[in-house]
Amino acid sequence: MSDEELMARFCQGDAPAFDALFQRYSRPVHGYLARLTGSPSAAEDLVQLTFLSVVRARGRFQAGARVKPWLYAIATNAARDHQRRGRRPEELTAEGELPATVAAETPGPRDTGLERTVQRALELLPEGQRVPIMLHRFEGMSFAEIAESMGLTESAVKVRAHRGYARLRELLAELREESSG
Repeated sequence: MSDEELMARFCQGDAPAFDALFQRYSRPVHGYLARLTGSPSAAEDLVQLTFLSVVRARGRFQAGARVKPWLYAIATNAARDHQRRGRRPEELTAEGELPATVAAETPGPRDTGLERTVQRALELLPEGQRVPIMLHRFEGMSFAEIAESMGLTESAVKVRAHRGYARLRELLAELREESSG
């Protein structure tokens, strides 16, 4: 069943349709929010807020609209609100202590230094450039879907992404020079 069919059913009161949407999108939205905020634990909370907002806003969902861009717009707004409120500098364990290690979200060898450098560079981009890059590169969304989620034209999103990628290359070169020099 398509996302749009599930959403239509959910809007008509079919709770299992919402469960299916949650199963389909909770992990990808979590990954997006973890990259956007730099915090997997904050992303967990934001996923819950995102889907709570979906429940609350289902009456405003326009029949015929695409679900994925709408959902990612809600997630982006949740992350934006989180950033505005300020994030905690460190994530604590249940006992209120700093964790001894940070678990990787996906197994296998990873260049964590490179990941941190890219994350730092992405954080330095203006939000208007960072969000299109993250949705396109990490979430696999088309520029048309990104435009829909951001309320912009497709060409405006392409310009923002192009400028963002250019600035990202500059930032990565600067950060590489800092770390090697």
